[in-house]
Amino acid sequence: MSMDTIQDLFEHGLEDLYHAEHQLLDALEDLESNTERDEIASAFAEHREETQGHIDRIEEVFEMFGEPPEKEECEGIEGLIEEYEEFTEEDPSQEVLDYHNMAAAEKTEHYEIAAYGNLIPLADQLGMDEAADILEENLREEQDALDELKALTEEFEMDAIPAE
Repeated sequence: MSMDTIQDLFEHGLEDLYHAEHQLLDALEDLESNTERDEIASAFAEHREETQGHIDRIEEVFEMFGEPPEKEECEGIEGLIEEYEEFTEEDPSQEVLDYHNMAAAEKTEHYEIAAYGNLIPLADQLGMDEAADILEENLREEQDALDELKALTEEFEMDAIPAE
């Protein structure tokens, strides 16, 4: 496939996000099960449900331009997941892992926010107003999830982790 048009760029970005959301669906389940603090685990469970909604909405957008949903490997998300897995292999204490889980989730939210933020103007340029609105809904939910994670991070009792 050549990348010569806004449509090509839009489809590529959509396929990338479709793959990323699927990968994050599994990753959020891992984050939830690897977290002992209930409020953090609940935030991951809630966002996992939202992520399924993101996948469903992306599938709607594919339908709008008559293409079956396809995945393009999202190396950015793959890298973040790999980084997380390597960290957990270091056998961190539970307190450190809980904090790291929130940090890892924040990184993915920033990635997704940027990805959606880049796709929406492409949809607008293509005259796909309904698609842009759908992607905007996903973007708002990603921003809300990031805000919730930031609040949890700020509330985290750092005294539970030794300084050195």
